[in-house]
Amino acid sequence: MKKILFYNSGGGLGDSIQLFTLILSLKNHFKDSEFYYLGAHENHFQGKLKEFNIDIKTLDLGLKYFGFRWWHFFSAKRKFINQNLEKIHLIIDLQSKLRNTIILKKIPHEHFYSSTYGFKFCTRKAEYSSKDHLENLSNFLNTNIKILKFTQKNLDEKYKTEAKRLLPDNNYIGFSLTQGNVYREKSWSIDKFMDLATKIAEKNKIPVFFIEKKEKDLENKIKNLIPKALIPEHESKFSSPALVTCLGKRLDFAISIDNGIMHMLSLSKVPMISLFGPTDSEKFAPNYEKSIVLDSKKIYNTKNISAITVADVLTAAKQFVNF
Repeated sequence: MKKILFYNSGGGLGDSIQLFTLILSLKNHFKDSEFYYLGAHENHFQGKLKEFNIDIKTLDLGLKYFGFRWWHFFSAKRKFINQNLEKIHLIIDLQSKLRNTIILKKIPHEHFYSSTYGFKFCTRKAEYSSKDHLENLSNFLNTNIKILKFTQKNLDEKYKTEAKRLLPDNNYIGFSLTQGNVYREKSWSIDKFMDLATKIAEKNKIPVFFIEKKEKDLENKIKNLIPKALIPEHESKFSSPALVTCLGKRLDFAISIDNGIMHMLSLSKVPMISLFGPTDSEKFAPNYEKSIVLDSKKIYNTKNISAITVADVLTAAKQFVNF
């Protein structure tokens, strides 16, 4: 495989972080291959996630929101040829929108993998019984691809040192409560988070909040209601997802809605309680031993995340600490 292309239609940092294992595993398996990323949005691996050292080139066809406009069907092949690249040996389609897949397949290629329309667009017939792309690709390529996960060894020591400076002791509990995607109501109420953090602070734990520096009103509310709370990123010269991941290692556990911070913290394998409402927890929730998912759809049969109570979260938290 000389050239391998990943296509991703999601634009969030969390969408890209979820690809770490897949990309690292394939790069380890096909050590002599060139890897390219084509997205409907920017390549975060060369931007905000650069410090994670997931080295992958950008294939820029000059088509904004690639795959989301039908007229791209008539331009994709020509735009690719203008790049003076040989054909792609393997295209990996990481989304399942029919329009996007049809357009993507116009790029000259040898092999094409996609879960769209029941894997009907794949250039090889194989057993595609898993929701895991890596397992399916092993079957597609008729090879055993070893799983290689991200570790903090990939990160610069300066972020680990800074995390220890910001959170030097123990008994820290992380909270992430704001959403980046404004198109779906994924947020649990601020008042519930404040109530929860107050109750946890009463147990001699230190609430640690992960919020952007622009959230001044929220910062003031946190400091007024929970004086012992910390907002470590606001005390650092670094502003990087890599720092968030290293701070995750300093926490006893974390509580988060479905957002980018949840995925950044999950890279540290910190014990996590993630709260889900309208989004798919089976697709987006952290998947490791000490990950607890509270999904309003499964608990209360509603997409309304507000159905989850403070008592629900405290009960789950008892699996990590004694209250």
